[in-house]
This record gives sequence, C-alpha cells and structure tokens, in this order.
Amino acid sequence: MAATPAPSDHSGSFDPFDAAHPHMLDACFLGPYAQNDTLLEKLVVEFLRDHVYWRRNFHPEDPLAISTTAALHPDYLAFEAKMRRELHLLSAALKKSVPFHSPRYIGHMASDLLLPGLAAQILTLPYNPNNVTEDTAPVTVELEVKVGLQLARMLGYVNDPAQPDCAFGHLTSGGTVANYQALRLALAQKAFPVALRAAGIGELDLPDDDWAAFNLHPHAATALVDRWGRWLAQAAPAERKRWQAKVAAARIEQLGLVDFFATHPDLKTPKVLAPVTAHYSWSKGCKLLGLGRGQLERLPERGMRIDVDALEATLERCLRQRQPVLMAVAVLGTTEYGTVDPIDAVVDARERYAARGLGFAVHVDAAWGGYLASLLRNEDGSLRPRAEVALEFESFPTPGVHAAIAAVGRTDSVTVDPHKLGYLPYGAGAFVCRDHRATALLTEAADYVFHGEAAPDYMTRYRRLGQIIPEGSKSGAAAAAVYVTHQALPLDHAHFGLLSAQTIRAAEHFRARAQRFARENEDVVHALMPFDPDSNLVCLALNPAGNHSVPIANAFVRRLHDELRIDPRHPVQDKQFFASATTLKPEALGVEGVDRIFDALGLDPATLDDENDDKLVLLRHTLMNPYLIDHENRISYIDLYFDHLALRVRALLASAP
Repeated sequence: MAATPAPSDHSGSFDPFDAAHPHMLDACFLGPYAQNDTLLEKLVVEFLRDHVYWRRNFHPEDPLAISTTAALHPDYLAFEAKMRRELHLLSAALKKSVPFHSPRYIGHMASDLLLPGLAAQILTLPYNPNNVTEDTAPVTVELEVKVGLQLARMLGYVNDPAQPDCAFGHLTSGGTVANYQALRLALAQKAFPVALRAAGIGELDLPDDDWAAFNLHPHAATALVDRWGRWLAQAAPAERKRWQAKVAAARIEQLGLVDFFATHPDLKTPKVLAPVTAHYSWSKGCKLLGLGRGQLERLPERGMRIDVDALEATLERCLRQRQPVLMAVAVLGTTEYGTVDPIDAVVDARERYAARGLGFAVHVDAAWGGYLASLLRNEDGSLRPRAEVALEFESFPTPGVHAAIAAVGRTDSVTVDPHKLGYLPYGAGAFVCRDHRATALLTEAADYVFHGEAAPDYMTRYRRLGQIIPEGSKSGAAAAAVYVTHQALPLDHAHFGLLSAQTIRAAEHFRARAQRFARENEDVVHALMPFDPDSNLVCLALNPAGNHSVPIANAFVRRLHDELRIDPRHPVQDKQFFASATTLKPEALGVEGVDRIFDALGLDPATLDDENDDKLVLLRHTLMNPYLIDHENRISYIDLYFDHLALRVRALLASAP
C-alpha cells in the first residue's frame, strides 16, 4: 500500500494554497477517504424507509402478498444465500474498479460523484419511473423539462417558458446521442420549408425557390414552423387534416434522403462542418442519419482550435458551388485536449453567409466544457465581465474563451454532459436547443403512450418527452439526480461555479508545475505542455533528450502510460497515480504549431511519415477532483504526481537498451 504523502515543495507562478477552499464543497462528495459515509448512509436509509412507508400506505387495506413466515421457508433462505453470495462476489470484483474518487486519479473524464445527485438517484430508483411520458413518470418527466431550463439559463438561452422563444432541453444517455439529436433537428428544420413549398401553401410567404427554402437561417425556419402551426390552428378540421397530409407526404422524414433529393434535383445533400478534433460521434451520426461519412467535412485547426480563415474559405466554396451546409460544429472543451473553439467567430460567419443565402445551424459540442459556463454566470443569469471572472484566477478565462462561452446563447443547440463536469452518475447527457418551437418537427405519435392533442402550455406539452427524444424508455432517476443537484448547487459562479473554479486552479497549478518539471529534468527528457489549457483537461508531451525520432518518442510515452493506466491483473493500490493518453494530430496544430512543438521537443517532423506513427503520443490529464489541492493537509497531489513522473522517467530511460 502506498505511503501517506508528505507535503511537497511548491513552486511556480503562484502558491496553490493561496485561494481559500470553499467548505461548502466538503458536504458535496462522499470524499476521497469516504469521510461523509455517515451523511450518505443517513440519506439512503431515511429515504429508503420513506419509500417503504409509501408502499405500505398506498392501499393499507390490501392483504399481505408475502406472508410474515415466508422468510423462514427453505427456498426463501436458499435464494437469500445465493443472492448474498453473488452480491459479495460482485462487491469483491468491483474493488478492481478505477478509483475515480481519489486525487491520485487524473486520467479520463470521471471523478467522485456529487452527493445530492447520487442520493437523489438512489432515492428515485425504487420508484422506477420511465421518462417517456407522464403516464409512467408523472414527477420525473417534469423534473427533466426543468433540467433543460436550468441548463439553458447557464448557457445563455432564454429560459422563461412564458416567452415564445424559450429554449428546450432533455437528457440523453450521453453526449453521443445528444449530438445525434442535434443532427436530426437540424436536418428536419432545413428540409421543412422545402416541404411546405412542395405542398403549395402560398399563404405562408415562402421563399421563391428550393435553394432559398433549403438555406434559410435557422431562426427564419423556426419562425416558419410557428407560422405553419398557427395557420393550421385557424383552419377548419377537414382542411387542416388535408394540408397536414400534403405537407407530411413532402417531408424528408417521410420520403427519406434518396427520394427527397430526387424530388428536388437542384439540391445537394448538405455537409456537416466540424473541426478535426471533434468527437467521433459526428462521424457516427452522419452515418446513422444516412448522410454518409463523406458529408462530414473536417475543418483544419490552428493551435487546436478551429481555423476561422479555413472555415471562411470552406463556406465561400460551398456558396460558390451551391453546396448546402447542414451544420457547423464548434467545440467547447475538446475531449482530447480541453481546448475551446472560437464559437463567437463561427456564429459571426454563419450570420454573414446566411445573409448571402447560405443558412445553416451552429451547434456547440460542450459535452466536456459546458459546465464551465457556470463560472461566467451571475446568480440572476446575467453574464459576468471577463475582468471580474479573471480576478479569481491566474489566466482564466482568456479573452477568446470568455468570448466563446458568451456566444453560446447565439447558437442553435448545445450538447452538455451532466455525467462529466456535472459530477453525476452515468448516463446523463443533455441536448438543449435555442427555441423550443423547432422541436415540433421531431414529434412522433404512439396512441398507446400519448393521448389527445398537444397542449399549448410549455410544461404540459413536454410531459410527452417520448414524442421528441431519440430514445423510447429512459430512466427518470437520472433526471431526478440532475435536477436535485442543480437545485442544491445552482449553475452560477457563487454555487456550482465554486467546484468548477477548483478544477481551473488545479489546471493553472499543473501548468506551473509542468514548467518546473521540464527545467529540473531537461538533462534526460524534453517536456512541455503543447498548448495552454482552456479548461481543466491538460496534456503533456515528452521526448527523451537527444532523440529526434517520433516513433521512439511515442514508444517511450506509451511505456510511461502503461505504468499510469489501470491493469485489471493487479490491485489498483499498486499504482501511485493514474493518467490517460491521446495523440496530437499535426493537422490540428497548423504548420506553425507543428514547428513550434516539435522544435521544443527536439523532434524531426519528417519522422511522422512512419505509417504507424503519424501522430505524437501525449499524456492526458483530467483535473476534476476538487481535492487535487488538499488545503486541509497542505498537500498538492499535482506536485506529488510530477515527483512520481520524474522518478519513472529516469528509471525507464536508465533501463532502456
């Protein structure tokens, strides 16, 4: 077992212990040493008993279906013994799990769970609500709709249901499904005006041709959906039914991609523009929708962020070639590097090209970094000035990061994962769209689940979640967990932001400590952070001193990573620290970035030509744990990690042939 760590010698541009530790957070987690076990046990027992009383008092006149003597029957006792045995075996096996709770874990995007969410999920599970409809989840469906409004407020969308353009959000199993939903809505919204033209509804003031209809600004397309609904509501029942059938027959959802574009030969299948660092779910989503992977165009980057000039050139080419664009994706916190794309510049480009007749949706994939927006929100939901936020940190947020997060409210939809930086159990992703009226295009009907006409009231309408969401059945317990957490820790800088701030400070200290590590070990290894972190996910590049070959550098980092990853063949206690790895794509850096990083590492970019080593392997660190800087004991686990890394680097190089 590892020895108790001693306080380390801290150096860098600031003392990590200078910032006060918010003691409210001490009640938020079970804790690295399970210090809050009594609190969690009290909560679980209290609400389990409450559930039991609810069952007993539902209809107390009903007789006991399980007799009081059943527990004495041999079959009962045999099954109990078997169940206990299997649970003990499971409990023992789970001790090989990844210790996400420990500040020694800085690997993938997981950490300890927030107690309000964990307790709320455990509390709700015995009720087993299915959030497909209020018929099976009368409480948690409403909570899920409220979660969407909570997230909308943090992201800068309109979150007042009384407003006609109020946002709408729902939970998904994860960011991947949320990205699918974004593609699904964007395609429905893009094709709907064309269907209205095909149906011949002149009263709605439609665009003059299919190209113009297919390339409306998403705001204009949403307004058209709203006008269509209002026009139908005023029509006589028979007339309404006739026009509904005509439009439905012309929609892309009815025809499919092949027949839709055969019916409208002047239109091409639209492209999805995404940065080269975008998550692989975008490729999967394009295939799933039938667009095909070939319609996903990867945009080059500059410094791990979308190259705005390349985006501009791509849009100009698309306009010139009459190539429609379905969506441009910007990333708020890449899952590999934690970097933030210039969302403001992407939205500005969309506005310019929509004015020239090339409209498309802008989606923000904030699966990782979405909750960082809490740092920029006041308690009333207003945006905090950058100068005010920056007082709490050494360099966060940069002007670019602040402008990017501030621009999220001008986009059309967002993916954000409560089960990542929301510190909630899997699976709880979320999809949020800017204007709820667009979701009418996604509605499906099933008579055995949904009954009657859609209600005009916002909250009542979305009690039928199953009509809109990609899934059928889904857990209401996840919605309860997210809602209760957001109520206990509102999504602003004074509450949830306290947790986010801890992780940003850890990243800033990591940067300072990485610089010291590089200086102290330059005799054996070249080390640097390839780019300054925009968030709390940071990378480290390493190359043995005197080596110029990328394959040799990669082999060294892989050996190092093997010592920092979970090995199910050995007890997890054998590991001192846990980190993950990723690769650095030259096309994500640009020529200047490649030259800068490879020169600093002493590597020859020409050696990237090797077919097995066309990328540079990096160590990747996710700094989520709020106790990486342990104020109580004045221990920096970041310092301890670099001390450990220095020992392992020297040992591996000494043992190399």
